[in-house]
Amino acid sequence: MSTDFSQRWAWAEVNLGLIQHNVAIVAQRIAPTDVWVVVKANGYGHGSVPVAQAALAAGAKGLCVAIVDEGILLRRSGIQAPILVLSEQPAEMAELLVGYALTPTVTTTRGAAAIATAAQTTGRDVGVHIKVDTGMHRMGAQPSEVLGLAQYVASHPQLTVEGVYTHFAVADEPSHPANAAQLDTFRSVLDTLSARGINPPIVHAANSAAALVNVDSRFTMARIGIATYGLLPGLGVAEECHGLIPAMSLKARVSAVRWVEAGEAVSYGLRTPVSQQTLIATVPIGYADGVPRRLGSVGASVLVNGTPRRIAGTVTMDQIMVDCGNDSAVSVGDEVVLFGRQGEHVITADDWAVLTDTIGYEIVCGVSPRIFRRYA
Repeated sequence: MSTDFSQRWAWAEVNLGLIQHNVAIVAQRIAPTDVWVVVKANGYGHGSVPVAQAALAAGAKGLCVAIVDEGILLRRSGIQAPILVLSEQPAEMAELLVGYALTPTVTTTRGAAAIATAAQTTGRDVGVHIKVDTGMHRMGAQPSEVLGLAQYVASHPQLTVEGVYTHFAVADEPSHPANAAQLDTFRSVLDTLSARGINPPIVHAANSAAALVNVDSRFTMARIGIATYGLLPGLGVAEECHGLIPAMSLKARVSAVRWVEAGEAVSYGLRTPVSQQTLIATVPIGYADGVPRRLGSVGASVLVNGTPRRIAGTVTMDQIMVDCGNDSAVSVGDEVVLFGRQGEHVITADDWAVLTDTIGYEIVCGVSPRIFRRYA
């Protein structure tokens, strides 16, 4: 019995050529700063392993993940490039971090001690990156603590301070004064370290938005996340993102059609009656697959046979209904594009984000594991 789930009538298409295109564009624009591509959250829903492979082929020098599990998956897939874990991990994960040659982030002496113990146990030398909280107040050592932490790391013979970094809170708003303030704080930390003879070879602050807009933020490397996938870091940097192309499309096929008479309504709640006899197409994809439930109440459309068609009624867990008007040509098996291109029309994950008051990151990360990814 076949278990080829690729034939399900809902899938995502990921164009790895566009991943390479986007990475190459960013790398060219920010050269000579090195690009490290962020592939956390399963490559922002695109698939961490194929995205990592494509990014490295396009010139990325390293990769970034959020948790140890994500780094181990890359290593077990044969990827040998540097992999930075972007936050300090539980002490219990230290041996896995070191054993799989992942680069740890440390923000406390407690975290550094765990890495030192694991390095001694495994007999490995480990370069760590110290993250500095320069104003976002989410994660990182306080600026006044960084020198002491760096000296503590250096006091362990198997540890070195390979990198120091920070993260901007409002890089997608280039004129926000917090950007300059964070950069000034970070430079002050670097100056303090340098005065004590600590000059890490890798220094980074820029995410996608900062790397594309703020030359002063680039240092020796930049962490490129959302731009890799062709989506906007924010509307405030849209102009600087020209040339980037979304790499993912979300598609399905019509699974049923039926005529609904004027005055009748569809889906849960029967909230919106149709004004005339209308062809309703059922599409087997819903909020369990990553279609935001709110799309059913904000006038969102999908593309059917090259024409935008409004989602009718409530988005359900496994299905949506689409108002096809009086178009009797729509039939079972027709392709439906939820976001992506069909004919002359394009819907993007960023369009969905605007409609649902969120960001494109959340839309693509929300495409569920039960949606099969097809790679090209």
